[in-house]
Amino acid sequence: QVQVVESGGGLVQAGGSLRLSCAASGSIFSLNAMGWYRQAPGKQRKWVATITSGGYTSYVDSVKGRFTISRDNAKNTVYLQMNTLKPEDTAVYYCVITAGKDYWGQGTQVTVSS
Repeated sequence: QVQVVESGGGLVQAGGSLRLSCAASGSIFSLNAMGWYRQAPGKQRKWVATITSGGYTSYVDSVKGRFTISRDNAKNTVYLQMNTLKPEDTAVYYCVITAGKDYWGQGTQVTVSS
């Protein structure tokens, strides 16, 4: 069994920064890609960023240049550094860990005020 726990969400003014963390624990034998999705109120969950086991990163166009995904393999943790936040970044952010199959966290709320 694998547990995935996000942290770091909160309320921030437009232009501010937040850093999300996501730690995986449990029976992890092979940790592959790690990523972030977000779901705004009344909308579908959408992909934000991914980092592969080799460190290759990819981002949705709307966050390129503002968000940075990184990982610490020793800690089974993935991070999302979010800078120059905009009100449209407001959403519940979910972490997904691929370790044989996909494991999702419970989500952390990010609210950006204008």
